[in-house]
Amino acid sequence: MTRVSEQGGPDQQYQAHLAAGRFMIQRGVETGKMVFFPRAIAPGTGEDLEWVEASGRGTVYSTTCVRKRPPETDLNIALIDLEEGPRMMSRVEGVAPDAVAIGMAVKARIVALDDGHIVVFDPAPGEAA
Repeated sequence: MTRVSEQGGPDQQYQAHLAAGRFMIQRGVETGKMVFFPRAIAPGTGEDLEWVEASGRGTVYSTTCVRKRPPETDLNIALIDLEEGPRMMSRVEGVAPDAVAIGMAVKARIVALDDGHIVVFDPAPGEAA
């Protein structure tokens, strides 16, 4: 566990964790309530936050398929309820964008981009698409 104020801002810390291959979210030091998107203090309470490793497991709460004009490929945008409680926006890969379903179990994966890292999700092992 790492306190938020120990190095850089919350976004920089989040990116550093992703670059190191760790999907981390924040937890309130006093309440234990999980928080996502990275913040300097807990919303509503102002309490200190610490970084904890996320399980990477989640469930699709909502999804939409974004149709692109060829030659670009379609993609989905999904809201994922993390096992720890917070909801995050991402995308589900490994299946056709229109095959992503509400309630689908998913597993996080870190992807490196030119300007940083992001968390995307794949269907969980054994999940039928």
